[in-house]
Amino acid sequence: MSRSVDSFANSPEALIVALARTGDRDAFAELVQRRQGWVRTMMRRCCGDVTLADDLAQQAFLKAWQDIGRLKEPKAFATWLRTLAINIWRQHLRKSDALQDADDADNHAQAPDRSAGLQMDLDGALRTLSDSARLCVVLSYHEGMTHEEIAEATTLPIGTVKSHIRRSTERLQNLLAAYRDVEEQHP
Repeated sequence: MSRSVDSFANSPEALIVALARTGDRDAFAELVQRRQGWVRTMMRRCCGDVTLADDLAQQAFLKAWQDIGRLKEPKAFATWLRTLAINIWRQHLRKSDALQDADDADNHAQAPDRSAGLQMDLDGALRTLSDSARLCVVLSYHEGMTHEEIAEATTLPIGTVKSHIRRSTERLQNLLAAYRDVEEQHP
């Protein structure tokens, strides 16, 4: 059955997910339309590369289409999709660098000499973090996940998650201090 995707515009997401679980392509297209900005932004924050983020988001939606029939609870779609996207990101890291976590976040403590403008840019600042630390920060601040949820989603020990977030937050605050200074001067 083919229908206008506009027919879903006012439908609750759980209903659309339930239809997509039965193989309804139009329903899944609506889910992609609703969630693609969110997934792309999360991926961009993780990798700092718009093109790569788009590719990874596309992979996440392809995996979602392939596996949506396994989703037991339509109301859990957002959490399920986020977990898929996290796993796509982690798979990408494993393919890119087999020793991704061999460097501790402390090895990234010395940022390369950058212009003041780049230090003020959040994406540039995020790129100075190790891959696992950046993922923890993105999941905490962008996704609003708790430390426990991040540990479960990433399979990192809770202490590592807390350490990554604490150290990375301090680092980002230092790198982005110019924003704070400008705000204090021009309230």
